[in-house]
Amino acid sequence: MVEKTVFKKIIDGELPADVVYQDELCLAIRDINPQAPVHVLVIPRKEIPALRDATEEDRELLGHLLLVANQVAQQHKLSDYRVVINCGVEAGQTVWHLHVHVIGGRVMEWPPG
Repeated sequence: MVEKTVFKKIIDGELPADVVYQDELCLAIRDINPQAPVHVLVIPRKEIPALRDATEEDRELLGHLLLVANQVAQQHKLSDYRVVINCGVEAGQTVWHLHVHVIGGRVMEWPPG
C-alpha cells in the first residue's frame, strides 16, 4: 500500500492546514516553510505525482490551477509574484503530489538558485 502524501492527508481532512481557497478541483494553503511574506500552495484534489505525470486528460485542471494561483495572488494584493512548479528531486520537489507555489511580497532574484 502506498502511503498518502501530506497533501492527500490535508485534502482528506486528516491533517490541519491554513486554507485560503478551495473548490471542487483544488485547494490553496499557506506553506508551512514560507520563502516570502506570501507563499501559498495550490494543490489539485486529483493525485498527480509530478507535472511530468499529467496527461491530456488533465489539461483543464492544469489551467484551473494557474487561474487559482492568479486569484490567490489578487486575494493577497500582489501585483508582482512568482508561480513555481517543481518537477523532480533535482528541481526541488519534496512532496510527490503536483502543486503550484504562489510566492510574493518581496523582490525575487534570478536565477532562483
